[in-house]
Amino acid sequence: MTTTLFLSDSNSDIQHAATLINQGGLVSFGTETVYGLGADATNTLAVQKIYKAKGRPSFNPLIIHFSDTDHLFQFVQKTELALELSLKFWPGALTLVLNQKLDNPVKISPVATASLSTMAVRIPNTHVARQLIHYSKKPIAAPSANSSGKISPSTAQHVFQELNNKIDAIIDSGPCQVGVESTILDLSTDTPKLLRPGGISLEQLIPICGPITQSQPIETKIIAPGQLSSHYAPSLPVRLNCKNVARDEALLAFGQPIEHTGLCKNLSITANLEEAAQNLFAYLRFLDIHGKELGLKRIAVMPIPTSGLGLAICDRLTRAAAPRLNK
Repeated sequence: MTTTLFLSDSNSDIQHAATLINQGGLVSFGTETVYGLGADATNTLAVQKIYKAKGRPSFNPLIIHFSDTDHLFQFVQKTELALELSLKFWPGALTLVLNQKLDNPVKISPVATASLSTMAVRIPNTHVARQLIHYSKKPIAAPSANSSGKISPSTAQHVFQELNNKIDAIIDSGPCQVGVESTILDLSTDTPKLLRPGGISLEQLIPICGPITQSQPIETKIIAPGQLSSHYAPSLPVRLNCKNVARDEALLAFGQPIEHTGLCKNLSITANLEEAAQNLFAYLRFLDIHGKELGLKRIAVMPIPTSGLGLAICDRLTRAAAPRLNK
């Protein structure tokens, strides 16, 4: 059993975490989206530890994080559109799926890419994440730091609750500012395809990309994280677009709440989508834990618009409400 260290966001603690990464360890760290579970992406044994700690299926590839574009484009092909998007949105909550370069002497572990010819890459927009990559001098493979298929963590405490004694360290950098995972855009073919809505909206991408197709949740042959139909799921079943609440349900509200008499968390009383995204995973987790304690049977969710960040919020809630894969 691994004793999990709880580290601060000081430079000395980040340097210690980088040493753990270089020793093949697992370190959770905050990004602007959610907390990631990081390992040296060039070390196959280290990457395998991510899958084991999360219980993640091996066909589900990981996002590879870099500290700057010069390093990133050593590993993947730099298209004109990829460069334009990188200048606009990196560092930030956008992941691009690009074709791998075959001539780089340093290789990303095929376990991290599920042996695909493409790679999902991004540059995170937090001091802790980028300093960890900088100090380790390694690209870092990092999915969300939670058990596979469960609610993503937006605080260090969420990570500790699920992965304590399974990973080497957690860097506490406070709550995540965006609160939902990065947008994943596939640029490996001629037509850009949205694989997962996230922190960068379609409305922001279309002026640069032009028409963007959208993929549907699938179970196999995935080329990026977040494509499984059942994902981000609390243990209580989730009911969407609710206009009433049963006595045995907790309520996840948005805007002016509908009538209720029991457990409730409001994503944003002012119907602000950015605030709602920040609160989504933490409030789902709260209602799940306390709803079970009260003997409730479901979580009812009020309707949420699909514009802007609402598309990402609705995507996560739809997957949270989907039939569970292993039940």
